[in-house]
Amino acid sequence: MPTSTFRYLFKGLLASLVLVLALARPVQATHIVGGELDLQYLSGNDYQLTLNLYFDAVNGQPGALDPEMVASLFEIGSNRRMLNVALRQTSNTLVAYTSPACTNPDLVTRRIVYSRLITLPPQTYANAAGYYIAVERCCRNNGINNILNPSGAAQTFYLEIPPVTRNGAALRNSTPRIFPPLSDYACRGELFYYNFGGQDIDGDSLVYDLVTPLNGHTTAAFPNPGFADPAPYAPISWLPGLSATNQIPGAPGLSIGRLSGRLEVRPTQVGLFVFAIRCTEYRKGVRLGEVRRDFQLKVIPCSTNARPKVLMQLPGTTRAYLPGRDTLRLTPGNNRCVTLRFTDADPTSALTLSLRPVNFTGPLPTLSVLQGTVRAPGQPDTLVSRLCFPECLSSKQGVYLLDVMVADNGCSLPKRDTVRIAFISVPNPNGPPQLKTTAALPLRARVGDLITFDLNATDPDGDPLTLTMTGRGFAPAGLGATLSQGSAGTGLNGRFSWRVDCRAVDKPLYEFEFTAAASPCNELQPTTVVIPIQIDYRNTPPALTTSFSPPVAADSITVVRRPIGGVFEATLSGTDLEQDGLVLSAAGNGFDLAAAGMTFTPRNGAGTAAATFRWVSDCEAVRRNGLEVTFQLQETTCRPQPRTRTVRFEVEPPQAQPFLPPNIITPYTVDGKNDEFTLDNAQANLPPDFCDSRFADILIFSRWGNQVYRSANRSFRWDGGRLPAGVYFYLIEFTDGKKYKGTVTIAN
Repeated sequence: MPTSTFRYLFKGLLASLVLVLALARPVQATHIVGGELDLQYLSGNDYQLTLNLYFDAVNGQPGALDPEMVASLFEIGSNRRMLNVALRQTSNTLVAYTSPACTNPDLVTRRIVYSRLITLPPQTYANAAGYYIAVERCCRNNGINNILNPSGAAQTFYLEIPPVTRNGAALRNSTPRIFPPLSDYACRGELFYYNFGGQDIDGDSLVYDLVTPLNGHTTAAFPNPGFADPAPYAPISWLPGLSATNQIPGAPGLSIGRLSGRLEVRPTQVGLFVFAIRCTEYRKGVRLGEVRRDFQLKVIPCSTNARPKVLMQLPGTTRAYLPGRDTLRLTPGNNRCVTLRFTDADPTSALTLSLRPVNFTGPLPTLSVLQGTVRAPGQPDTLVSRLCFPECLSSKQGVYLLDVMVADNGCSLPKRDTVRIAFISVPNPNGPPQLKTTAALPLRARVGDLITFDLNATDPDGDPLTLTMTGRGFAPAGLGATLSQGSAGTGLNGRFSWRVDCRAVDKPLYEFEFTAAASPCNELQPTTVVIPIQIDYRNTPPALTTSFSPPVAADSITVVRRPIGGVFEATLSGTDLEQDGLVLSAAGNGFDLAAAGMTFTPRNGAGTAAATFRWVSDCEAVRRNGLEVTFQLQETTCRPQPRTRTVRFEVEPPQAQPFLPPNIITPYTVDGKNDEFTLDNAQANLPPDFCDSRFADILIFSRWGNQVYRSANRSFRWDGGRLPAGVYFYLIEFTDGKKYKGTVTIAN
């Protein structure tokens, strides 16, 4: 059996059971006044879903208050059920009256709030048609006078929302939070008004209209289902002659401002009337969704409430001001106050005066009396208040309109009377501030100069002043410039101080702007003085000369060679046209000068510098395969242009001669000649010892590979060691790994 069929069979069985129980006791309605759903975006994919339910606290039964309500979310078009969520009751408060003095004990409304966080992931809620949320509950008040079968009429709380993603991008939206709750009543024959306009946190456009309240699927026998059924939801049934556009009998009938949400009706019948409004939400002309709200309005007979009256007397006369005909002219030196008289024909009437500017903003007039009671024991019949316009107020050669309103404390809503005053206001004349300076133009400065001058700001009208300093295209504080201030009577004194440093050389001209400003009538009145300061700065690169030979070029490396123990000396000198401080320095590329046998002695100064360099060549230059030294001439200025020279120092190796070792000895002859094998003579030309390439040893072997002689002495002498005549092999080794091989023959 399909789930939906089972559900409706279950409903039917439950309804039958409820009907049997109802025969044993009176049926009690739940007395729902109205309410609406609300969905607010939180973060990520999380939203807060809330149901505001309004409950008749006088006639409603406490047992009809549910601890939770179930909301159901469906896909528009397919009616596919997406989510059922139980909303928990979070608060239960009374709804306040607009005027507490008009409280009616027969009309008390409670606001019951149900709420829960829900998650709407974009991969699930991306249907372009959007979604709707519904909560179904029965029943409405028994005493409703504009619908059929009110005790059996249910309510469906309903809203529509867009998808959470559109065109591949996240669509974040919160429904409008609308409709301040209504606890007031209306008086038959009197205009009733209430602001049902809402607020939208996303800044979307809201449009209001009247709609028929939704009934839905629940009944008195099945008032609170486990979850809502999908749309469509049947509407309530109006009594004959009433409709969505004529929900409450009146002259005029119930209406709502399309853009303002202001609800108005002048009811002609006493009773309790249900009504519903819809708020549709648009973003950039595209419809997002809607929120519906059901509510009810109670109309009762009220005693007649007379409208209060307010009159204004023209200054200097006894004639009353005539709106639309008279225009007040407020000019300097003349009286800027007028007299207001307000009263009410009703006894013991509490009256309140208020002002509302129509076509201007700015300082409002003051009222000497804002409120009071008339026609009460010990109280006058008429109240008098002085309306005084500020001297500063300027209508800017136009006509300003001001509504002066008086409201009573009548029920159910206050009645008002308004006098619209047209006036032209010319403020008292006000001169601009004056700003003087001791700066003697033109001002020129070099790096290191201290520039100071004074400023004096005064105002001819004695208005409070401010004195500020700005830079055209720069921040004075970023250059170290300061402006100190102090009072001077009703004026201000300022002291400008700037020690010019290297931060100033980026621009040739700095324009400091000083502004003295007053704000009479909250309108800025500035006077500005511009002080230009020319920066004199130029820099010619210093000149560097040396005695190196060959000469050292700026963009090349000069090579200097000396034999081991050789001495090289050179001088360096630098000059600067601007007489800037000069510093000569020398640095080895990866080595310490002293460790390489080098000394550098500078004599630095302003405009000139000199130095001597000396190198005693040693094996360090050989080990490093040459030594590079960078000589630099640096100037002490804002934009230094150093001069550098690089010299490479190398050691000249000893000139090698052809190695011609002897290859035969005759130790066994008696002639005393050629008796020893040695290389320590000019004829052999054994490579000389040079730094890390030094003689290590000589090894002599027999033809069978047996070592027969070894010596670490470069001056060795081998006499054959009484070995038999024949060929022997020798190996000479140096400390850097060089090897020399050969043969020597012992002859008889």
